[in-house]
Amino acid sequence: MLHKILVMGLMFMSGSVIAEVQKAAYGTAKTGEAVEMYTLRSASVQVQVITYGARITSIEAADRTGKRENIALGFSTLAGYEADTSYFGSLVGRYANRLAKGQFTIAGKVYQVPTNNGPNALHGGPLSFAQKVWTAHDVAGGVEMSLVSPAGEMGFPGTLTTHVRYTLQGASLHIDIRATTDAETVVNLTNHSYFNLSGEGNGTIVHDRIRLDSDEFVPADATQLPTGKLTPVAGTPFDFRTAHVIGDRIDTAGNEQLSGAGGYDHTWVVRGKAGTLREAAMAIDPHSGRTLTVATTQPGVQFYTGNSLKGSNVGPGGRSYVRRGGFCLETQHYPDSPNQPQFPSTLLKPGQTFHETTVFTFGVEK
Repeated sequence: MLHKILVMGLMFMSGSVIAEVQKAAYGTAKTGEAVEMYTLRSASVQVQVITYGARITSIEAADRTGKRENIALGFSTLAGYEADTSYFGSLVGRYANRLAKGQFTIAGKVYQVPTNNGPNALHGGPLSFAQKVWTAHDVAGGVEMSLVSPAGEMGFPGTLTTHVRYTLQGASLHIDIRATTDAETVVNLTNHSYFNLSGEGNGTIVHDRIRLDSDEFVPADATQLPTGKLTPVAGTPFDFRTAHVIGDRIDTAGNEQLSGAGGYDHTWVVRGKAGTLREAAMAIDPHSGRTLTVATTQPGVQFYTGNSLKGSNVGPGGRSYVRRGGFCLETQHYPDSPNQPQFPSTLLKPGQTFHETTVFTFGVEK
């Protein structure tokens, strides 16, 4: 049971908008570590984040009638998150997405990460940042969570220190991620929230319209590894340069990219200069009117349509998460970048700081 222990007198001023931060106990992990929940509340949006996996567990936003519902997929208990294999709401790393055969090379030395997705490593191997209890402290309008990953964990070199800051500014949730290392390593970090703008557990997302600000996507092979090429979206089912209904082309007959992934599970190249905050995507739910706009400094965004959800996960509303019951817009570097020298580099050296920002803004289409 969630037990309220402290209301912090912290406010974040953004014009006339004030975000309140509240801290509460959430439970005890199997490791014996205490897990905390932080609630960020503005006039229009409420976001809840827990220190287990630095996970977003709930996002409440209003529909066109003013009704507020949770639109983020998750669980009602800590035990649900500890058993989770879908990374609901988590901060994943050290390397989000896939590494071919779990291998990469730095300065001529080959490093091996345990494989956990067929022949490849996914989201940093079987022990991801999503399964760790992070330390946390309050900041203006939000919370900052930190994690130290020791050298050699999951085979990665270097001690990596990661900080993720969640702040709520009006209707916008800012996710700011920084990481440093004491030895050369590879890093790819992202938030892995699933959204259903009709409300978590309220059917599928195939009726939603999606716009992706991208002219190219990263095609994948049979194991979901990138082929190494970037392909223009024009004339393909991957063209979302103008908003398009997800379900219209998701099962296009004869398209090997879609049939191989069971739907959309690909990286799009975000238009504009990486490192600058620019719009990457927008989703619109015609039923509720809710909208989600994504801006990021990252070079890519992984659009995933919940193809592997099977109805076995039950959300806090008591409803099962059916296939395609949520979508992800994971801002990140491209999959397998350490083994694809033509892709933007994910190498992090001592003295450098990995720093990426993503902003989720929630609105309503009248």
